[in-house]
Amino acid sequence: MAFIADALARVKPSATIAVTNKARELKAAGRDVIGLGAGEPDFDTPENVKAAAIQAIQEGKTKYTAVDGIPELKAAIAGKFKRENGLTYETGQITVGTGGKQVLYNALIATINPGDEVIIPTPYWVSYPDMVLLAGGEPVIVEADKTTFKITPEALEAAITPKTKWVIFNSPSNPSGAGYSRADLKAITDVLMRHPHVWVMTDDMYEHLVYDDFEFTTPAQVEPGLYDRTLTVNGVSKAYAMTGWRIGYAGGPAELIKAMAKIQSQSTSNPCSIAQWAAVEALNGPQDFIPANNEVFKGRRDLVVSMLNQATGIDCPVPEGAFYVFPSCAGTIGKTAPSGKVIESDEDFVTELLETEGVAVVHGSAFGLGPNFRISYATSTEALEKACERIQRFCANLK
Repeated sequence: MAFIADALARVKPSATIAVTNKARELKAAGRDVIGLGAGEPDFDTPENVKAAAIQAIQEGKTKYTAVDGIPELKAAIAGKFKRENGLTYETGQITVGTGGKQVLYNALIATINPGDEVIIPTPYWVSYPDMVLLAGGEPVIVEADKTTFKITPEALEAAITPKTKWVIFNSPSNPSGAGYSRADLKAITDVLMRHPHVWVMTDDMYEHLVYDDFEFTTPAQVEPGLYDRTLTVNGVSKAYAMTGWRIGYAGGPAELIKAMAKIQSQSTSNPCSIAQWAAVEALNGPQDFIPANNEVFKGRRDLVVSMLNQATGIDCPVPEGAFYVFPSCAGTIGKTAPSGKVIESDEDFVTELLETEGVAVVHGSAFGLGPNFRISYATSTEALEKACERIQRFCANLK
């Protein structure tokens, strides 16, 4: 259609949203479908956070706010960065957006000129490359190790050119759950210190969702020399089970934060006032439910990894964080599904799995790395057991 902007031809719809919608459609049609596509905790928002939102409504805090966040929330975010990450930001260095996605998008729109390159390691969150394309930039995809899902310093070094503007960094990762240790991160930041024209956009959304002995660190914390060219992005969606509240935030250089506020002032304006007050309570209130929730997530992770590794043709590494696993289905390629279709790709695998067994997962090539698929284990243990049994059965029936 000639009326639609040419720029939209460069981007794809979100694969994770597409899978979730497909699962909903099949359920509505009466199919027994287990949806493991959405990256959303099944825990309820904590009671103290809900109470803070209700109180804000009752107190009439329902008007427009400052474009990029109320002072109280910015103060809470500054406190969080100092307390948990050792990073000092003034309120003029903090922005609040309608979810982490808007914060990332604002930063790219505010900084990218035509031809600018943005390095994105695989496997990547599905939105990163398309946001870069919408901003007029060029995504430069750097493939990670297929077992650890981490990029090497050498691969990063080789990808940097005079046109490189940003590196987008995500640990723990969506979709793989892979986390970079402090030593891993130091090796990466050492490369970045040799290239002062390259900025770092670090997506720390899964910071609190880590397991075993893994300790989270963020680039500007590991290498203070990067502080003046790092945008540290986070939000309340995952750890606080507040996905629908849509509050993301970031700390960074004041000039960049001001430019991002200008973008937001001409798009959405302020995030929901009620959600902002709820986020103040989330960041300042009790945090003891986080490790309790993590124990549940860890048990689910261990269950899913174990059961998937018992499925013929599947190899599932153990992730350090987030609530995803990213198993390889390479052992199923070339086999024939019960429908008679030969599985030639990870997309074929997930399509046949959904049609045959009613299990909705996301194909790994949507995240830039296949043949893999992503499972979100942020759902009930009962549903996960049933889904993994179906995956085992599906794989056993491949010829």
